Amino acid sequence: MAEAHPVGFRWVMKAKERGATIIHVDPRFSRTSALADIWIPIRAGSDIAFLGALVRHIIENELFFREYVVHYTNASCILRDDYGDPEDRADGYFSGWNEDARNYSMQSWQYKGEGLSFPERDLTLQDSQCVFQKLKRHFARYTPEMVEKVCGISPALFYKVADTLVKASGPDKTAAICYAVGWTQHSKGVQIIRTASILQLLLGNIGRPGGGILALRGHASIQGSTDIPTLYDILPGYLPMPRGGEEETLQQYLDAHTPKTGLWSNTPSYFISLLKAYYGKHATAENNFGYNWLPKLTADHSFFEYLYDMADGKMEGMFLIGQNSAVGAPNSRLQRKSMAKLKWFVIRDMVETEPARFWRDSAEIERGELKTEEIETEVFFFPAAGHAEKEGAFTNTQRLLQWREKAVDPPGDCRSDAWFIHQLALRLVAKARASDDPIDEPLRALDWWYPEDQFGEPKMEAVLAEINGWKTPVAAATDRGSIEGVLFGGVDREGNHHHEAQIDGYEELKNDGSTACGCWIYSGVFSRDGVNKANSRKSRDYLGHGWGFSWPSDRRIIYNRASARPDGEPWSERKKLVWWDSGNWTGIDVPDFRKDKPPDYEPQNQERGLDGQRGDAPFILHEDGLGWLYVPKGLQDGPMPTHYEPLESPVHNALYSRDTNPVVNWFTRAENRFAPPGDPRFPFVLTTYRLTEHHTGGGMSRFLSHLSELQPEMFVEVSPELASKLKIKNSDYVCIVSLRGAIEARALVSRRIRPMNLNGKTIHQVAVPFHFGAAGPLRGNAANNLVAISGEPNVTIMESKALTCNIVPGRLPRGPAFLDWIEQQASQSGLPPNLHPEQPPPGAPHGGRFSRSHGKEGKMR
Repeated sequence: MAEAHPVGFRWVMKAKERGATIIHVDPRFSRTSALADIWIPIRAGSDIAFLGALVRHIIENELFFREYVVHYTNASCILRDDYGDPEDRADGYFSGWNEDARNYSMQSWQYKGEGLSFPERDLTLQDSQCVFQKLKRHFARYTPEMVEKVCGISPALFYKVADTLVKASGPDKTAAICYAVGWTQHSKGVQIIRTASILQLLLGNIGRPGGGILALRGHASIQGSTDIPTLYDILPGYLPMPRGGEEETLQQYLDAHTPKTGLWSNTPSYFISLLKAYYGKHATAENNFGYNWLPKLTADHSFFEYLYDMADGKMEGMFLIGQNSAVGAPNSRLQRKSMAKLKWFVIRDMVETEPARFWRDSAEIERGELKTEEIETEVFFFPAAGHAEKEGAFTNTQRLLQWREKAVDPPGDCRSDAWFIHQLALRLVAKARASDDPIDEPLRALDWWYPEDQFGEPKMEAVLAEINGWKTPVAAATDRGSIEGVLFGGVDREGNHHHEAQIDGYEELKNDGSTACGCWIYSGVFSRDGVNKANSRKSRDYLGHGWGFSWPSDRRIIYNRASARPDGEPWSERKKLVWWDSGNWTGIDVPDFRKDKPPDYEPQNQERGLDGQRGDAPFILHEDGLGWLYVPKGLQDGPMPTHYEPLESPVHNALYSRDTNPVVNWFTRAENRFAPPGDPRFPFVLTTYRLTEHHTGGGMSRFLSHLSELQPEMFVEVSPELASKLKIKNSDYVCIVSLRGAIEARALVSRRIRPMNLNGKTIHQVAVPFHFGAAGPLRGNAANNLVAISGEPNVTIMESKALTCNIVPGRLPRGPAFLDWIEQQASQSGLPPNLHPEQPPPGAPHGGRFSRSHGKEGKMR
């Protein structure tokens, strides 16, 4: 965190100054480790075994926060009798597994009772079918001894962490967990974070000040890019994208995604208001508010899917906006070669990054794998404005919207992202309106109303106003009301009447077309008072109210009903946040609960919405209102976290007969092979990481001389023991090899990374930064040349934090000689694409949410 998120880390140091204990778990001893009280070196990819052992320790020794767990989590919920656990046969599978489809049928994971809204419960936690007992049994073999065998962490160090964490939790204490891509970029990344969630729920550290799980984002608005997504499978505000075939009508969609109880019971209001924001007056009740114009999911449409389409010549063109897939994406060698199959390629960036020049000076050109004269891809490079050269809102890891004003105009032809998208949309809409082709109907219906300045830049506060939401002319037809709260005069770019007053929050959204809202969770940021709250800069309390706007409703801590006891009183004076007083919830934060619901409220199991949840059920987004120690629906790879080895590992799974996550998407292809477990050609564990001095793919740092001087060359960290074994000296050139490719780096021999003893076997780990590439004044081989394309089954993220490799002393051969050399080091000629025994063959279903299969053959030398 100190290296990759130094600004955020200053608050960790503030906490340490006030007496907090800092624990750092990482394969490397980094700047964070140097400032921590406890450093836990761990084998990359074994996090669930470690966290699961902490869960076991807390349950077995009855160290959990019992009153919190009983009332606020689903520990007491009774599971169906046909639920089966991986522990039943120690095979790594839950009940419902379908080997042919490579996915789970999840019916057996459900509660007993009336669905998820009104489950059967045993508040004594003694029923053998209750979640608590199943959780206890699930992690029973995750002992400190098993942690030593799997993770390389000694029992003494494990107990030190466990004792420290427990002592920092309770009615008057809380502990927080911070993580970044070191947890997410795994084949079971979602389940790693789920294990941390279980841990924090058991200790009572969710919904309370000083607690929680903080996802440290790699950019200023990565949180914002999932809230209002650049993802293919969700809509703004985490509304699911409609599925083709099964959700062809609006009613089918609403039936599939509207639960009886909880905040999501208002999905029709959120979704129809979004359609009104998209299509304006064209979205009417008669045409189902334009639902048929909305694209539908038919398969996995993730980046890796269309990369394979690109590699197979099935994709004509691509927009690459602020992304460097030739450096920052896995299997970068295949990424660059695939670009040569495009007909046109639009790139927007501040500098000429590797994708913009792959056709003339990439490693593949030098080696003869690609020839410039044979590449037909037409590259269009659009220079982009930097963040200080445009205005708009950013959303950071704590869900805080903050407005950035433009400091200076961008130079020359550089333009903002908003300008580019706005101008592109105007041209596309104009072309669609000149067409009578039915396929263009969605574009003709699009409500592209945004006012603009004299340079054609859309007014970003107008966009924010639409995101916040407003009353539509439909509402005005029956209740004209006041013009107070109408932003931008309520007129569009041509001066026509467009909308009515802003709404004050998502509670005002309707499902009848009378409201429009671009993202329901952001509603309230720019409401009827006309104040852009993202631009507020007058903090009035320690939570920061008055500085920016934290969604939803400016709550700084979500699920904060859990900060009070079941009877509504604070758990302690020291940790008080919200509480029940004189018939209302009040406190320091905005209560994340219906304000007038009494703590002892009990539904009759027939109510809907928030009325169907008890007065002591803080987790209002869940139908049962409870924090989920066990996930009865929503995850593709099981309701509880389970230790699986990385897709490439030097060892087999010590806990189960199944080595890897059964539902993972391997993206089987000849150019994307995986080494089998314990492959002697690739004996070392490789992990990647970030440097303070460089940023992601390097486009914002490698082109700057002062940062390049601070970190001037690609390197690999190796332990003194491994260096001695390989006869490598500090600063020697070495080659790092995987089945995807090879890179050259300088050896950094350091005790910051150390060998581990796993059940009598010495395992060496090495680590490389991933910022280097072939463009700009500072050049080096891209670490992601080594990484395989894979898809964690819930979010389709690759596994770049744990793979296997070999280290070969000496320089990497240049030009065509590389191809013969890599064949000697990682021979693949005549081998099938699926070398790993658990990897499905070409053409098999890839598992997870979609059934589209891969296995397309390609050639590689």
